[in-house]
Amino acid sequence: MKPVSLLLLLWAVIDVAHGPTISFLSNVRDVRVTAPGRQNYFVVDEELWQHARPDLADLRLFDGSTQVPYAVTLEREGVSSAETPANILNLGSVAGKTEFDLDAAGIPEYDHVRLQLESKNFVSNASVMGKDAPGKGAGTLLGSSTLYDFSTENLGSNFTLKVHPVSFRYLHVRISGSVRPQDVKGATISNLQEQKARWTKVGSCEAPRNQARTTLISCYVAPLVPVDRIQFQVDPQQVNFRRTVSLIEMQGLQVASGELGRVKIARGGTLVTAEDLTIDAGGGPPGHFTISIDNADNPALHLTAVQPLSIERRVYFDPQTANVLKLYYGDPRLAAPVYDYAKFFHAEASAEQDELGPGSPNPAYTGRPDERPWSERHKA
Repeated sequence: MKPVSLLLLLWAVIDVAHGPTISFLSNVRDVRVTAPGRQNYFVVDEELWQHARPDLADLRLFDGSTQVPYAVTLEREGVSSAETPANILNLGSVAGKTEFDLDAAGIPEYDHVRLQLESKNFVSNASVMGKDAPGKGAGTLLGSSTLYDFSTENLGSNFTLKVHPVSFRYLHVRISGSVRPQDVKGATISNLQEQKARWTKVGSCEAPRNQARTTLISCYVAPLVPVDRIQFQVDPQQVNFRRTVSLIEMQGLQVASGELGRVKIARGGTLVTAEDLTIDAGGGPPGHFTISIDNADNPALHLTAVQPLSIERRVYFDPQTANVLKLYYGDPRLAAPVYDYAKFFHAEASAEQDELGPGSPNPAYTGRPDERPWSERHKA
C-alpha cells in the first residue's frame, strides 16, 4: 500500500474512533431552538424512526462543527415497585362494616393497596386511614374508593385502594356493604409512582368493518416506528361492555391482545363508573396490521376513532446561545455516544420544546469507506 493511502486510512480510523464523521450520516434537519440559554428538547417523529437506527444511537447534534451533547428520555408511566404482602390485623365487623388494619412494615412509601376478596357481585365503599399504631385511636383520613365485582355481567372488578404517597406504618380499612370479614383473604401494598405517560400519534386506521361476531380494523404504521398502544374512542352513549381485542400481523400471527371495557352501573345508591379504552401493543407490529374485536353475541362497538400511539421519546440538550442546530442521523455503524450530559441528566420542568425542520439528504454525505480487505475489493 502506498504511504499516502496508508496515511489517509490511519486518519479515517482516528476520526471514527474520536467521534462521528458528518459525511457518514445520510440525513440532516434543522432544530429550531425555542429558548437559547436553557434546557430544550425535541420529540422523535416518524422521519427519525424511518432513517435513524432503531435505538436512536446515531443521532448527532451540531452547532457548526461542535457536537452538542444530549440525553434521550422515554416518557412512559411511572415504574411500579413490587407488590409486598401486608399482614392483616384486627379483622372483624363493627356496626355492620368490615374493618381491619394492615401492617406496612418495611415499605418506606406506597400509594396502592390491592385487596384479595372472595365477594362476588357487589358494590361497596372503602375508606382508608393512616395510623402509627394498630387498633383504635386517631388517624389521618387518606381517602375512599369504590370496590366492586360484576361477575354476573362479565364487566370485571376493582379491589384496589388508591391513596397519595404515604409512609404510615399502619392502615385502617373500613368497608361498607356486603363484604364480610371472612371474604377478606389478603392484601398487598405497592408504590406505583403514577405519572401519566406522554404519547405520539403514529400511522392511521381505516373505518371498522363488521364480519359476523367480529369487528376488523385495518391499520398502517410506517416501518421501524414503534407501536406501543392502541387507543379507541367509543360512543359515550354505549356503556357496560367488555370486549377481547387482538392485534394480528400481516402473516396472521397474533402479536398482542387486551380488553376494552366501560362500566356505568348504579347499585345500592352508588354509581360505579370506569373505563379502559386502550390496549398495549408491545412495540409492534410496524407496517400493515389488523385489529380484531370479538363481540361474541353482543352488538358491535360504535367506534368513533382508533389511533396507534408511540410512547413519546424526547431528546434533551442545552443549546447555549445557538438559535438553530443541525441534527444528523443515518449511520447504522456509528457507536452510541457517551456524554457526561446524559450521565448527570435531569429533566427540567421549564424545558422548552423545539420544532424540527423537514428531513432531507445530507449534502455532504459520502458513506463510509469500503473497509473490506484489498483482496476482496480487487478480485480477479
